[in-house]
Amino acid sequence: MPNNAATAAARLSTAPMMDWTDRHCRFFHRQLTRKALLYTEMVVADAAIHGDRARLLGFDASEHPVALQLGGSEPEKLAEAARIGAGFGYDEINLNVGCPSDRVQSGAFGACLMREPDLVARCVDAMKRAVDVPVTVKCRIGVDEQEPREVLPAFATAMFDTGADALWVHARKAWLQGLSPKENREVPPLDYPLVHALKRDWPHRFIGINGGIATLDAAREHLAVMDGVMLGRVAYHEPSVLAGVDALLADPQAVSPNPAIMQPDFAAVIDAMAAYADRHIASGGRLAHVSRHMIGLFHGLPGARRWRRMLSEEAVKPGADGRLLRAAAAEALEAIGVHADAA
Repeated sequence: MPNNAATAAARLSTAPMMDWTDRHCRFFHRQLTRKALLYTEMVVADAAIHGDRARLLGFDASEHPVALQLGGSEPEKLAEAARIGAGFGYDEINLNVGCPSDRVQSGAFGACLMREPDLVARCVDAMKRAVDVPVTVKCRIGVDEQEPREVLPAFATAMFDTGADALWVHARKAWLQGLSPKENREVPPLDYPLVHALKRDWPHRFIGINGGIATLDAAREHLAVMDGVMLGRVAYHEPSVLAGVDALLADPQAVSPNPAIMQPDFAAVIDAMAAYADRHIASGGRLAHVSRHMIGLFHGLPGARRWRRMLSEEAVKPGADGRLLRAAAAEALEAIGVHADAA
């Protein structure tokens, strides 16, 4: 993988998550970590080519380093979509070969492409020829009745032989029939040892791991073996975990991050998000577009329930703006025993 900002950041990244990791979510996450690589939700190649590009692909400059995930299975279209994404300034283009939803399968892409490594290789080759930024792939260990110990090494070989700059592996199978996307994130057993073994077989290629990694301590353990760790649901539902990412990346061998740096600077985060929300509202948006991603900010703290209720009930009302975020945060911080003006 080329030596650039995205490479360093990829040591720890947030996962691409449909309907969640939009531009507002990524701006919020960037207030919590300066070093993690942030991924967009998947954008279908046809949408990138023919859709509202500003809405689908636009992002705030502060989000860097940020990667665009594309979905598709037609090399020419993916090459064009990658070219468009690179033109918007994304630091990396990623191909989705892991999503198991019916909607994705109906488009003949996502996890079902695990059955067609040659086609995926042609897609990666076309994308590589179209852009100068890294082109990476996110996959599963297999689908349905495939044997992961046979499928995953062969798939990795096809990807690296065609020039993929990195492979991110969700350490679960995907069952394309019989399980919902949510169940596919929880029911198939995790096989971390298989992914670790793949990395040992490819010592000079970037291979990252994803799936069920719920703490920074667990991330640290994987980083002792893997090139990168991708945090998914925990980064969304408990975003304060991201406040410890920069310290972890600075010293991966540390036994545990200092508790004092595990807690975000809540006042700074709220100030940034309130100002951002007001800019979004001034351009025709609504507070709820931004605040829905912030529900978990105070997860596990005494003020969490009050914070969640205010954002869930009040942020959707007409006229709600950044002042609501400041007021809700002041109440949450008071419950913790911290005054907002002293946070």
